[in-house]
Amino acid sequence: MIGAIVSAIVIGAIVGALARLILPGKQNMSLGLTLIVGIVAALLGTLIAQMFGWADTKGIDWLEHILQLVLAVVGVAIVAGSAKGRGGTRGRTTT
Repeated sequence: MIGAIVSAIVIGAIVGALARLILPGKQNMSLGLTLIVGIVAALLGTLIAQMFGWADTKGIDWLEHILQLVLAVVGVAIVAGSAKGRGGTRGRTTT
């Protein structure tokens, strides 16, 4: 149980960081938010891969990892896009 949680955090951190590297431009996201997006993407990717029978092969589960990375890129893009909309001129006046 503890090992599964630790591995989810480690894989989530790696997948989230890779997603931010792949996505062009600057993302206004904290490290914690990147970790959360990566963990969610890793868990969803694993669940989808298990549904299609792509997980638990005798070697490295490449399709599972690619799916996790794609989901993380989409997640980072969504979160970074929503963070852009919240920024702006709050508290500042423009002339």
